[in-house]
Amino acid sequence: MGKLSTLDRFLPVWIIAAMLIGLLLGKFVPGLNTALDAVKVGSVSLPIAIGLLVMMYPVLAKVRYNETGRVLADRKLMITSLVLNWVAAPAFMFALAWIFVPDLPEYRTGLIIVGLARCIAMVMIWNDLACGDREAATVLVLINSVFQVFAFGALGWFYLQVLPGWLGLPTTSADFSFWAITASVLIFLGIPLLAGFLTRFIGEKAKGRDWYEGKFLPKLGPWALYGLLFTIVLLFALQGDAITSNPMDVARIALPLLVYFLVVFAAGMVIGRLLNLGYAKTTTLAFTASGNNFELAIAVAIGTFGVTSGQALAGVVGPLIEVPVLVALVYVALWARKRFFTTQPLSV
Repeated sequence: MGKLSTLDRFLPVWIIAAMLIGLLLGKFVPGLNTALDAVKVGSVSLPIAIGLLVMMYPVLAKVRYNETGRVLADRKLMITSLVLNWVAAPAFMFALAWIFVPDLPEYRTGLIIVGLARCIAMVMIWNDLACGDREAATVLVLINSVFQVFAFGALGWFYLQVLPGWLGLPTTSADFSFWAITASVLIFLGIPLLAGFLTRFIGEKAKGRDWYEGKFLPKLGPWALYGLLFTIVLLFALQGDAITSNPMDVARIALPLLVYFLVVFAAGMVIGRLLNLGYAKTTTLAFTASGNNFELAIAVAIGTFGVTSGQALAGVVGPLIEVPVLVALVYVALWARKRFFTTQPLSV
């Protein structure tokens, strides 16, 4: 801990402070949410889009792209990730939504949408902080992105209309925009991924890997956390009034989300350990399965049901719970590394 910078050492404090500042700004600064939402990239506020790009770029610049082939060759990791992300996690969120908010169809639908939006951005930060496998995280996020573009609408139809009908439950009609989902993937993953790849390729070619990883990356690295904190402040400022004005509703939405993040993360860690994937890949598996693309969930909910809808509020509560919980799970993962993975290869 003594070797960490002040920013890294007290990261949970900065994140909680950023959340509180955002909530207070959104609650007490008139018209701030309107101003932040005035200019958009796709369906997402431009300032938030900038924050996400700044957050993602340094992490993707750290990836050794010439080593991603070993990840693709790991069939256990690939198959397990696909099953957790696109079968188990959405089904689990569907069950939680019906268990915890059966009487609130708007919130229930919003939770199901959150469960379908697999994480493609902030998971890179949590994985990096927990010393997960960067190359594996990049590959799994890319695969999630492709599935997200083509499977989101179909799974939404299945979980909102087909499956409830089979179970004799009320159904919900929703028409998700294919182009909104595609734009989200291209903006929040495509741009920083291309920038990170070109930065490493050009940097290593010009001055070599030792200079790139020993001199350049340490200077670039802190910007990922600056971008994270900036994004959190803006995100909570944009939705601060909606959150603080509905405390009981927020609490009812928060409980299934809390259960979801904890159970799916634990399942990823246990399954990875049983499959002998090693700490780094197991951690990556757990974070990519438990994290969600709240930017997409919010954008889809607003675009489909409206900015004041219960579905949109459920999407907004997502990061309110996800950010502090996954930060805590970073420390859980690091503890588990010493306790359960001492004889397995680690990643730094």
